[in-house]
Amino acid sequence: MILMVVGVILLVYVGVQYGQMYWAQRDLERRWAAQQTIGNDQPKSAALKMDDGLMRLSIPKIDLAAVVVEGTSHRSLLLGPGHMKETPAPGQAGNAVITGHRDTFFRHIYELQKGDEILVQRSGKTFKYEVTSKRIVQPDDMSVLKPSQESRLTLITCYPTYYIGPAPERLIVTSRLLEEPATTDASVQKTSTAGGH
Repeated sequence: MILMVVGVILLVYVGVQYGQMYWAQRDLERRWAAQQTIGNDQPKSAALKMDDGLMRLSIPKIDLAAVVVEGTSHRSLLLGPGHMKETPAPGQAGNAVITGHRDTFFRHIYELQKGDEILVQRSGKTFKYEVTSKRIVQPDDMSVLKPSQESRLTLITCYPTYYIGPAPERLIVTSRLLEEPATTDASVQKTSTAGGH
């Protein structure tokens, strides 16, 4: 009987967490869409004032599209993938780092292979990255945060993906910026919360 009660409590807890994540992403998507509309309808100076810094991560191969939050606290990562504040923003020179939960947004990043495309939309531009490597490291391996001369995007999640309990390792997917950013295309803005840490 006690085990059943514990099981029900755990199910309710997980359901609440996923519910919060779903509604938070919907709210972020609304804010993102409003930001894009402002950027298209207003003069550039007005658009910059209204830009609240939201960025959107899209990975076509795994059907992932999510608005990225700033910061990697436990609470932040319940809302979406988190950009590590101490790293450059995607599109800037250096190593931009985004982390996500393996059981939500980054569930399928282990499927990525060399050459796969990653898109980041920020400040009215789309930055296109190409996956260059994938590796497993220990949680205390700080080399994955090392600065870079080139524009790089590093995705981090816990590993193994389907491990029960706190996963003992980290999956690192590294990509490089391919070209000069294009103006944001509305066709890339399809919403999905597939994939997580």
